[in-house]
Amino acid sequence: MKASTLKKTLIGLALLLWLGAMLTGLWWYKTRFIRPFSETTAIFSGQQLRLPNSIAGSGAIRFVHFWDPACPCNVGNQQHLAEMLERYADDVEFYHLQKPGSSGQLPKVLSAMRHLSGLPGAEQLPASPAVAIWDRAGQLAYFGPYSEGAVCNSSNSFIEPVLDALINNRPVNAANTLAVGCFCDWQQNLDK
Repeated sequence: MKASTLKKTLIGLALLLWLGAMLTGLWWYKTRFIRPFSETTAIFSGQQLRLPNSIAGSGAIRFVHFWDPACPCNVGNQQHLAEMLERYADDVEFYHLQKPGSSGQLPKVLSAMRHLSGLPGAEQLPASPAVAIWDRAGQLAYFGPYSEGAVCNSSNSFIEPVLDALINNRPVNAANTLAVGCFCDWQQNLDK
C-alpha cells in the first residue's frame, strides 16, 4: 500500500471515529439533560383550597407557589417567579408548598419565599407548577398555572394582572382554570 493511500485511510478512519464519538456524546447529553416538552392539559379547581390558620388572617395578599422538585417544568417559571418576588415584595406575602414526599430546595434566588408545611385541600392539586392567590379578605382570587405553554415570563403570565388588580382593590374570581402547558402530575406517588 502506498503511503498516500495509507494516510487517506487513517484520516478517514479518524474522522469516522470522531463522528461516532460526537454522535454518542450528543445522544448521551440529550437523554440525560434535555427532556422533551410535552403539553399536558390540567384542570385547576380551587374550591377545596383553604389558607392555613397561621396566615389566614394577615390582611395581606397571599401568594402560594406549588412545586415538585423533580418536575422539569419548574425551570420554566423560576426566573419569572424571582422577578415577581422583587416586583411585588412590598404588597404580597409569598409562600411555597413542596409536593409531599419529595425532597429538594428552591433555588437561592427564591429563598425569600416562606415555606408552608401544608395547605388544606392541596392534596387534590392536579399538577404543578401552580399558584394560588388569596386577596386581603382571605378569598381565593386565582388558582392555576403561571401561564399557558412551555415557558413562563411576564409577557404571557396570568399572574401579574391578577396581582395588579388585587393591589388596586379590584376583585378577581379565577379560582377554576383549564390550561395546556408544561405540568407534572401532583397526585403521582402520593398514595404510596
